[in-house]
Amino acid sequence: MVAAFLVFRLRSVLGKRTGNERPPHDPYAGRDGARPDPQEANDDSTVVSLPDRSGQNDAQSDIPTDIPSGTPATDGLKAIQAADSAFSVTEFIEGVRMAFEMIVTSFAGGERETLRPLLSDEVYENFAGAIVEREARSETMEMTLVGIREAEVLEATMDGRVAFVTAKIVSEQIEVVRDAAGEPVSGDPTKVSTVTDIWTFARNTRSRNPNWTLVATEAPN
Repeated sequence: MVAAFLVFRLRSVLGKRTGNERPPHDPYAGRDGARPDPQEANDDSTVVSLPDRSGQNDAQSDIPTDIPSGTPATDGLKAIQAADSAFSVTEFIEGVRMAFEMIVTSFAGGERETLRPLLSDEVYENFAGAIVEREARSETMEMTLVGIREAEVLEATMDGRVAFVTAKIVSEQIEVVRDAAGEPVSGDPTKVSTVTDIWTFARNTRSRNPNWTLVATEAPN
């Protein structure tokens, strides 16, 4: 029962595993898709660092043109680029990949200090709560991020001056939780599993800080 509970807590913040496992509990279920408070994105302690082009020429040739056409996110991405001409989908996705690796490895290692500036208050509370419960049972998690197979933008919107971009990340991971004696209580240290996460990032487009904050996580249906 303890092992099952820990696995559900992990999946509630990290996503859904493919295969024959039972689907995870969605911590955002019942909230009717409520959007995170845009004010949380105004803090400059953020994540997903992107190159700062503030000193570059504003000529049309310098404006990124990598917005995909004909997708549910196209109009939102255009609105974001209209608010911030330096916005690049390609660079955003590269930043998402780097942020994903940093966040999931820090979560597995129980590194609250590393996680805190990367997440909104609500997301941090979810991650930190799972770490506290794991530590209360004298258990440790070992996680190896084998690789990120896919990262793509699903949705993009503007809410006032704050941009929200939702991305799907498909990764391959090896995870195992061990008890105080070092014995596995969940997971398999020899098995590579495919995990799908849907994360939403936000940024104040008027801020000089080019970074983004993780403001929501959910498991795919």
